[in-house]
Amino acid sequence: MFSRTVKLTQARAFQTTARKNLTIPFLSTLPQAPGGVKGNVNDAYVPPAPEKLHGSLHWDFERVLAISLIPLVTVPLAATGSISTVLDTALASVLLGHCYVGFQSCIIDYIPSRVYGKNHTYAMYLLGLGSLFSVVGIYHMETKEGGLIGVLKNIWSKPSTEKK
Repeated sequence: MFSRTVKLTQARAFQTTARKNLTIPFLSTLPQAPGGVKGNVNDAYVPPAPEKLHGSLHWDFERVLAISLIPLVTVPLAATGSISTVLDTALASVLLGHCYVGFQSCIIDYIPSRVYGKNHTYAMYLLGLGSLFSVVGIYHMETKEGGLIGVLKNIWSKPSTEKK
């Protein structure tokens, strides 16, 4: 009886649950090769073609955008009055670029083209379209609404309680 117990615990120690890949349920996926490997062991590795806009230049551009936000955000906070239109437009544009690069990284990481195929391309097109609409919105905000800082000041200002 003791030997049966030992054998059962030894067998259960090696059991594993079925591993499920994380997928987005409403997006169609492409069929994947077993283990994610295409070909066989003896096939040579074919590296992807180099792109100048990706890799270290892309990483440097992300860092420049992130670091340039620091003075662009602190100057309006330190200024008591309104800031120049050029500085306000630069803040809105750099903020849009920072958001674009961040969302692009999320799409690349969580909707990869090797798994989701055309859905990855559609997501990138939607990001570009949304960014284009944002550029139009920034233009409208800068010309008619007093800029990004002016809009934020209007949102956070205390409403007037004076009766007319």
